[in-house]
Amino acid sequence: MSNGSPRAREIVTKLWNASKSLQGGGVSYLDYTTELTFLLFLKMLEEQKKEKLIPEDCRWSAIKQHEGIGLLTHYRHALLALGDPENRAVKSEQVRLIFTDAKTSLTQPASLRSLIDTIDQVDWFSLDEDGIGDLYEGLLEKTTSERKSKAGQYFTPRALIDCMVRLVQPKVGEIIQDPAAGTGGFLIAARRYVLPNEDAIFKLTKDQNYFQRYHAFVGMELIGMTHRLAVMNLMLHGIDTGVKLGDTLGPDGSDLGKADVILTNPPFNKFPEQVARADFSITAGGRKGSLTFVEHVVRALKPGGRAAMVVPDNVLFDDTTGKELRRWVMELCDLHTILRLPTGIFYSQG
Repeated sequence: MSNGSPRAREIVTKLWNASKSLQGGGVSYLDYTTELTFLLFLKMLEEQKKEKLIPEDCRWSAIKQHEGIGLLTHYRHALLALGDPENRAVKSEQVRLIFTDAKTSLTQPASLRSLIDTIDQVDWFSLDEDGIGDLYEGLLEKTTSERKSKAGQYFTPRALIDCMVRLVQPKVGEIIQDPAAGTGGFLIAARRYVLPNEDAIFKLTKDQNYFQRYHAFVGMELIGMTHRLAVMNLMLHGIDTGVKLGDTLGPDGSDLGKADVILTNPPFNKFPEQVARADFSITAGGRKGSLTFVEHVVRALKPGGRAAMVVPDNVLFDDTTGKELRRWVMELCDLHTILRLPTGIFYSQG
């Protein structure tokens, strides 16, 4: 959040402080952020005059008019309705993605009322699109800072993301991919680099603007809850499509297509499942992990494409698959740099 607006940081602090009252009720930090995802989305549809995308009884004003147990019951029904693939009153696929299998962790009507009132007190007019996005990204950063043992799964430090983006220098018109998207940090930073301000956006042609919003940023995320957070985060930063729910190291990964730029920090741990990509050769038949993501990155790059990727220390220097993969990468690619990052970079703040 270091690059976010002061107003966004102030609101993050206010919303986060509201979570303290929920901890005694068994609501985790991640559950709290997910809960805010649902509520903030509904509030922002109201603020941005886009409530026609959802049924009337699921709108912010319809939910908040209830009291007591009726409030919690109505909210639960709204979550089910918004994620129902058969509900034709939901006129946006992105809305369905956000609310797929959605359920509330709140068990007390007073807790829900407290969150609704806190969100209603925010001066939304003081935030532009980037400010709202910074607000939400700040909540994600707060979440992962409270869960340091799992931080690498959800959040890559902003300073590292920005550095990697500056090195690969994405441009307007290029396809930028993150095959292990997490909450979308790399894609958002790439958009911010390509279009740093409103002046840059206004200089685009109509076709360029459409491409940047709907086609320039693509990715895949395996974990359903994290995917939900990514979709919301991207939408709040002006990216309306992009991250799919799926397994990059399975058949789904082939559907990501070719990219001009790839930026990613895949999971460091090895998975028990074997790689199931027909187009893989070096890591085919091995266990899913960082090495298999390296093979995906190389195969997914267009000729002349650029990539920056975080991998575990020394993973390319073991005597088996890592050695073979390194040799293969060096034959096919212009391997610029292998840089050792400071110890503990994913678990220390600042």
